[in-house]
Amino acid sequence: MGASLKDVAALAGVSVKTVSNVVTGHTYVSPPTREKVERALAVLDYRPNLSARNLRKGRTGVIALALPELDAPYFAELTRFVIVAAAERGWTVMIEQTDGDPDREREVLDGVREQRVDGLVFSPITVGPEELAARTDTTALVLLGERVLDGPTHHVAIDNQRAARELTEHLLSLGHSRIAAIGRQDNPSANTAHLRLSGYREGLEAAGLAYDEALAPPTPAYRRADGARLMRQLLDLPQPPQAVFCFNDLLALGALRTALSSGLRVPEDVAVAGWDDIEDGRYSTPTLTTVSPDKEQIAHVAVGMLEAQINGTRPSRRAAEVREVAAGYRLVVRESTGPAEPTQA
Repeated sequence: MGASLKDVAALAGVSVKTVSNVVTGHTYVSPPTREKVERALAVLDYRPNLSARNLRKGRTGVIALALPELDAPYFAELTRFVIVAAAERGWTVMIEQTDGDPDREREVLDGVREQRVDGLVFSPITVGPEELAARTDTTALVLLGERVLDGPTHHVAIDNQRAARELTEHLLSLGHSRIAAIGRQDNPSANTAHLRLSGYREGLEAAGLAYDEALAPPTPAYRRADGARLMRQLLDLPQPPQAVFCFNDLLALGALRTALSSGLRVPEDVAVAGWDDIEDGRYSTPTLTTVSPDKEQIAHVAVGMLEAQINGTRPSRRAAEVREVAAGYRLVVRESTGPAEPTQA
């Protein structure tokens, strides 16, 4: 058994309440007394019993993170940041994979496998405002991604439309006028794809270029194989594109492979850009230009919003108000479009 507060108090010659105040970070303990208590804590190697503390507060110390797919590098990297942010608060993270399945996503909203958690960070694919409004589970909830904008719950996302326009404008600034897009999805629930396509079209139209549907083929999934196949389709057009904007880095890596295996030079013959700034793109040949969402900020803001709900405090807002937070992003220019920024590779 580890040392208790009582053991520490006896060694330091103070009350149990004083030890508790030191452990919980209260400021009204004199420096000499704090020093005695901290010395006793170190000697006895005291470890707080977080489970007991959480039970006293009616909490579990566990939050859930529900994502569409764990093997997608973007979500894997985001998960790491969520775990770090949760650990800073002494929380454990339980991971759920939904596969974007409507039934699984509704189950998550209704309660994660009937397990008790203090909060849920959720990146939905199919769930919309109606399902959220009908939700009866009172667990603290924060949404990620673009599926539900201006919905009835807290939400963290980047401005996909603006970022897509910026990337399109970057390709235009390099002298490309025939720019393709891999990632179009016609499913009404595919908000991310719709927003990125909209930004792409805005960039073209601002430059006086018409949107050509042949240059934006439907993309059923966002895997490397899809990018490779659709790049082949684009290169077989009577007038192939000069540049290709892929809606994620996996698509871009597949497209890059097809271009290079076809004997094309990248970016001299065709430029390729992606989205997500996954680690693979920093080490591909050539390195990949991409939109880089601030994954660390997204994770920390989301976990912080959960904490505010769990603690019932929002310093600058009424408890009933919903927060919509726009996270940061940046365009990282690398070798696949050129000219590269050497410090970004």
